[in-house]
Amino acid sequence: MNSSFFRKKSIDKIVSDQIEIEKLEGGSMVRNLGVRDLTFLGVAAIIGASIFSAIGQASANGGPAVSLLFVFTAVACMFTAFCYARFAATVPISGSAYTYAYTSLGEIVAWILGWNLLLEYAISNVAVAISWSKYFVDLMEGLGYHIPDYLTMDFLSAKRAYADAQVALSQGQLFESLSVNVREGYTAYATAPVLFGWHFVANIPALLITAAITYLVYIGIRETKNMNNILVILKLLVIMIVVGVGAFYVQVDNWSPFAPNGISGVLKSVAAVCFAYIGFDSISTTAEECTNPQRDIPKAMMWALIICTVLYVLVTLVLTGIVPSASLAGIEDPLAYMFTQVGLHGVAGVVAASAVIALTSALLVYQLGQPRIWMTMSRDGLLPKAFSNIHPKYRTPSFSTIMTGVLVGIPALFANLEEVINLSSIGTLFAFVLVCGGVLILDLDPENQKKSKFKIPYINAKYWVGVSFVIGIYLYLPNSDSWSNYWTAHWVGDARVDHFLLSAFFLIWLVLAYFSYKVNLSLIPVLGLLVNLYLMTQMGATNWERFLYWCIAGFVIYFSYSYRKSKLHV
Repeated sequence: MNSSFFRKKSIDKIVSDQIEIEKLEGGSMVRNLGVRDLTFLGVAAIIGASIFSAIGQASANGGPAVSLLFVFTAVACMFTAFCYARFAATVPISGSAYTYAYTSLGEIVAWILGWNLLLEYAISNVAVAISWSKYFVDLMEGLGYHIPDYLTMDFLSAKRAYADAQVALSQGQLFESLSVNVREGYTAYATAPVLFGWHFVANIPALLITAAITYLVYIGIRETKNMNNILVILKLLVIMIVVGVGAFYVQVDNWSPFAPNGISGVLKSVAAVCFAYIGFDSISTTAEECTNPQRDIPKAMMWALIICTVLYVLVTLVLTGIVPSASLAGIEDPLAYMFTQVGLHGVAGVVAASAVIALTSALLVYQLGQPRIWMTMSRDGLLPKAFSNIHPKYRTPSFSTIMTGVLVGIPALFANLEEVINLSSIGTLFAFVLVCGGVLILDLDPENQKKSKFKIPYINAKYWVGVSFVIGIYLYLPNSDSWSNYWTAHWVGDARVDHFLLSAFFLIWLVLAYFSYKVNLSLIPVLGLLVNLYLMTQMGATNWERFLYWCIAGFVIYFSYSYRKSKLHV
């Protein structure tokens, strides 16, 4: 029975099943996406909440050096993109990383990956909806329309702000001296209607935009594509204005020191920076709506990553060049704030208005990807059949799309932005790790390599991984004192879990060095696996705890339902 948990779907079986599905009346979707459309979907997803919101706190933590973290993370994503492209060119099905894991790692791994993709897409969209709401409310304020504070934020933030404000006021501080976020939260909690002893504080704009986007995705891929292309063009124009105009106000002195809080400050922003890039895998979820998925998806992934990395680096440098990085802490709209600091209130208004458009496109793509993964899991029997229903008129996964709207819209009412970004990032990196590992396993069979129209450039990892392991250990633990302190920290102090995670990473690195030497593994997937694993170690104990609870819940569902209902179950 244990081996049946790791039962796999062969590539030939997946492709033949897809052919049969497309032959059935009402079973197929509309193939309408080319390279440009796919690239724009990737740009829409990647250039979202991070560049308009999270980039501020990331810059406050790490200073201008965060720009290098964007590059480092982009390189990790590029390694991963090669692996995604390798799978997408071999298995052109909408299941994304879930399908890829099914062919290489087995059903139980594919299930838990699909379960975490649910987390990635749903939580990511919650984060984008919250950011959208903030900019929309600011835009309405600028136009003279005030929305009550208790209808524009989450309950937890408002309650915390109320408590903090009460402490500060009891100590004699003036209300006007409190930060903007604390004042707004206090007002929201204090003025909210009380229902059954509960202060009603909810983010209504986040719910409404989720409902609107869900409707657009529901009625068809052509409409979604056209809207997304328009929004992305507007988004890119705004970012070019931000960089072009902002460059004239950069003060080079603000870039010194380049990393004011050291490497620890830079790494503190790992979650936010990883969150910036999670969207590129959404391209692969549209494989069944591409005119030529095996050729176009790999190209679109690479183009989207290159374009977005350049933009993130430029925006970070301009932002930290105009505003000292320490001043960006707690700023939810850093790009608009940047221009108000230099007196360009008109440009700040344009940025705030454009952020609404930009975040709408990100929301659109995430809301597009999740239902297609559920649809594929349902076809395999791991979810109820309703999730794979295709609407007879709109040719979209109708029930899955509605459920996605519900699972994003309701949490968006009450969720906290920082918490959901952290939780989403660790789920994304987990998916990246399994995709890179899946390529390594899949390519052990030469026959599988022949079935792909996209080849990852082969560099023999035989010696590179082992040599890099020795160098990495030496750089991290250069002397006996550092070794002693490192081992002691496993049992003493607040960072015990972090040290165990790092030790596990070094152990996996050593195992990969052994297999690289023994079977001549390909270097690019190995690097993708290692870099993503390292980024996961930087997520902190709290995020790991929540991630493990989520995985346990997934295993409960798998053993109670999916294992027995799987189409591979005998």
